[in-house]
Amino acid sequence: MAVDKNYRSIVTRPDDFHAFWSDVLSDANSISLDPTIEKDDLRSTGDIDVFQVFYNSLDNVRVSGWYAVPKGAGRKLPAMIASPGYLSDPPIPKDWAAKGYACISVNPRGKVRSRTQFDPGYPGLLTYGIVDRNTYSYRGFYVDAWRAVDFLLGRDEVDDSRIGAVGGSQGGGLTITISAMRKEIRAASVSAPYLCGFMDAIELTHTYPYQEINDYIRTYPERRDDVERTLAYFDSMSFAGSIECPIIVNVGLQDNVCPPETGYALFGVIASKDKTFYEYDGHGHESGRYLHGAVIDEFFDKHLKGAS
Repeated sequence: MAVDKNYRSIVTRPDDFHAFWSDVLSDANSISLDPTIEKDDLRSTGDIDVFQVFYNSLDNVRVSGWYAVPKGAGRKLPAMIASPGYLSDPPIPKDWAAKGYACISVNPRGKVRSRTQFDPGYPGLLTYGIVDRNTYSYRGFYVDAWRAVDFLLGRDEVDDSRIGAVGGSQGGGLTITISAMRKEIRAASVSAPYLCGFMDAIELTHTYPYQEINDYIRTYPERRDDVERTLAYFDSMSFAGSIECPIIVNVGLQDNVCPPETGYALFGVIASKDKTFYEYDGHGHESGRYLHGAVIDEFFDKHLKGAS
C-alpha cells in the first residue's frame, strides 16, 4: 500500500498543554539534580573515558546514564544527548565521543540501572497509568530525559552553547520532546519517530509496541476516551510546534513499527524554519540507518562544530 505523504494526524494539542507541562517542570525543578559520576575503567578505552552517571528526577526517582568523553580533550566540547529505544537498553555512547562530543546516553526510569523505584516492564511502559495525565508513565520518563540537559550544563568540559539531541524510534520521540522543552538544544536528529501520533498509529499498524494500546482498549473499552485525552499531552505532535532549532527527520517507507505517515505528519507541524525530511524507500524501522548515518554526522558537524 502506498504511503500517504500528505497524512494529517487526528491529534489535537490540549488547550492547557503548556500549563500542564509548566507545572510538571516546576515540580521537577524543585528537586535537586544531585548528580554523581563514576569512572568506569572496564568500559573506558585509551581514547575515551566512560562514566556511570546518576541524578534525581521527577517524584525523586533516581535515574542513570552512560557518559562518554574524548580523553584529554583540553577544551570545551560540543555535547550530545542520546535517547533510547523502547525495548533496547541505552548503549554506551563511545561512538559519539570518538567523533569529538561529550555524550550522555540517558536511561529513563524503567531502563537498566533505573528500575529500583519504577519498573512497569516491557510490555507495560506504554500503558502504565494511561487514563490520567498525572499518573501516566511518560510523565516522569520525559522529564528524566530532559534533565540530562541539566547534567550537561553542570559539566566543565561541555560548551553549553553547542548541545544536540539524537535518537531513533522511542529515542526519536524523546528527541522531539527534549528539543521542544529545552531551548538549550541547538540541533536535533530524529529517526523513525515513535511516541508520535499514538491514536493514528494504532490504526495504521498492527505491530507492537503500539498494539499495547489496542490491547488495553479491548480490555477496557469504556476507558478509550480517557486514553485519548491523556495521550494528547504526551504525543510528539503536541510538542513539535515548539521546536525552533535546526532539525532533520528520516523515515523508512516500509516501517511497520512506526508508520511513516506519522513521520510526515510530525514533520509538517515542526515549527523550525530549518528542517529537512529524508525518506528511504525499501527500508523499514531502521529507516535507512546505514545510509543516513553520514547525513546525521554532517548535520551535527555543521550546527555544533561549525564545519562547512
